[in-house]
Amino acid sequence: MPLEPQKKAEVIKTYRRHDGDSGSSEVQIAVLTERIRHLTEHLKGASKDYSTRRGLQKMVGRRSALLRYLARTDAPRYQALIARLGIRR
Repeated sequence: MPLEPQKKAEVIKTYRRHDGDSGSSEVQIAVLTERIRHLTEHLKGASKDYSTRRGLQKMVGRRSALLRYLARTDAPRYQALIARLGIRR
């Protein structure tokens, strides 16, 4: 279940570091977070959709790896991003 193009463009515009940025760690993490939230809502109503659940788990793992990378390379950007996204209590 892909993210709608308008929503994805909005997320990219919000989290990009400069014009034309669509691949920085912040953007990738923000897009994955939106997809994770979307799939989580889907799975609340379709609890037996195991292929979607597996895809969701892979996305969570990918986001986790990107977050670890960002924390290791630039801790202030990591802290700012998790605060903006509301993840990692």
